Amino acid sequence: MDYLIGLAQDPAAWVALTALVAMELVLGIDNLIFISILTNKLPEAQRERARTVGLSGALLMRIALLGSLFWIVSLKEDVINILGNGFSWRDIILILGGLFLVYKATKEIHEHTEHKGNEESLTGVTQADVTDTAAKNFAMAIAQILMVDLVFSIDSILTAVGMTNHLPIMILAVLITVGVMFVAAGPLANFIGRHPSIVMLALGFLLMIGAVLIMEGMGGHIEKGYIYTAMAFAAFIEILQMQGRKAAANKKSH
Repeated sequence: MDYLIGLAQDPAAWVALTALVAMELVLGIDNLIFISILTNKLPEAQRERARTVGLSGALLMRIALLGSLFWIVSLKEDVINILGNGFSWRDIILILGGLFLVYKATKEIHEHTEHKGNEESLTGVTQADVTDTAAKNFAMAIAQILMVDLVFSIDSILTAVGMTNHLPIMILAVLITVGVMFVAAGPLANFIGRHPSIVMLALGFLLMIGAVLIMEGMGGHIEKGYIYTAMAFAAFIEILQMQGRKAAANKKSH
């Protein structure tokens, strides 16, 4: 208890907490985009529940990972050597996570551009079949949300270890960040769902994020600031285009 009281009275601890929350929120944008795209494919009645279950599982997983910091830090040690290049478990996880994001984003782009996914015939399909399919889709969405969050969590926790040695600060930062994600997940998913062009932009972001994860796993490095600046600029341009299309539609209606 004295330790926690001492942290609460230490200005440096509050600075570290603020920096960690800011970092987690920025990194959480990737996760929210993925969750929004994934849950928007579910029936409307299941979307909020999927976001809640996925984010709750993500919260528990991050706290569990923070409880095993020694193991997390050890993931940076090389475990295999290929053509003279060492790869740690962190590198392997980043590469696999990046490949999955590239695959998932490419698959979603293909479905959107080919207008597939909602054209299957329901002839001969029973209500039990529909219910079973919905349950499988729900479970698959949750599994994918947790899998991608694992990739982002390990990367962000390793970054957090370099910013502070105090576990309570890390846990509090995670609680605050996931709380903000709970609030933002619904509105973001609804906004993406209402605007098809935003869906394609978000999928483009996932492709870029996947490529960056693969690059980092291979030993390369790109400053996150450049990535998020590019994403913010692209989003700003798309918002301007949306406003332009809205103004043109209003002009025609008058």
